Amino acid sequence: MTPELLGALDDLAASARPQIIAAVLVFLRIGAMAAVLPGFGEQIVPLRARLAVAVAFTLVVAPAAAPLLPEAPQTPPAFALLAATEAVAGLALGIGLRLFVMTLQTAGTMAAQATSLAQFFGGANADPQPAIAQVLVMGGLALAMLAGLHVRLAELMLMSYALMPPGEFARPSMLAEWGIARVSAAFSLAFRLAMPFVIISLLYNMTLGAINKAMPQLMVAFVGAPAITFAGLALLLLSAPLALPIWLEAFHAFIDDPTALP
Repeated sequence: MTPELLGALDDLAASARPQIIAAVLVFLRIGAMAAVLPGFGEQIVPLRARLAVAVAFTLVVAPAAAPLLPEAPQTPPAFALLAATEAVAGLALGIGLRLFVMTLQTAGTMAAQATSLAQFFGGANADPQPAIAQVLVMGGLALAMLAGLHVRLAELMLMSYALMPPGEFARPSMLAEWGIARVSAAFSLAFRLAMPFVIISLLYNMTLGAINKAMPQLMVAFVGAPAITFAGLALLLLSAPLALPIWLEAFHAFIDDPTALP
């Protein structure tokens, strides 16, 4: 190469350095978030596909987020600190989103245990969870995708720069309070979604107890097992279209304001 060409390449690299560093920082935040995103970050999604999703979100978010980033760090320690804050911010928000998938899993597990369907198709799933939980998770993710999940996530990624500014670690006490509140809200929502199954289980066991008291010689367990199985499947058919929109509303409320404590 001629000295003129080398000099031109050096000038090009120097001029592009701030943009490259900004893109890398945005990718660190979005990559940490994308690793646990609902839908896009599922274990059944291939690793290369998840990487492609992170790169795609970076291409969308980076032009708008670049003015919000601080000046390019001049030393490796400064860059490492900035990179650490980006990764922590993305991972925290990603875990907050992942809790909504765990909410559906918890609700499905509670419903399956209440209706004696915990072992229904027990070994047919890739994930070690009851079939009802799998149905709720897949239904919830499909509903979120149909509601424009990719657009809402891009909005959240842009909003995150105002919530968690680059170069600043969130206070551990504040982050712990926020995390405990989100976990508590996840269990509360899961119990509300599974409430119909808990109620029908209570009524079923009370009825079996009364019948067993009146006719001790009757094997009520053999009579009641098919009934509770049919009732659980019928209740799933009726309640899932009502429960999933409630979950989606809570999911969108979190995206609108992740800092709001329930």
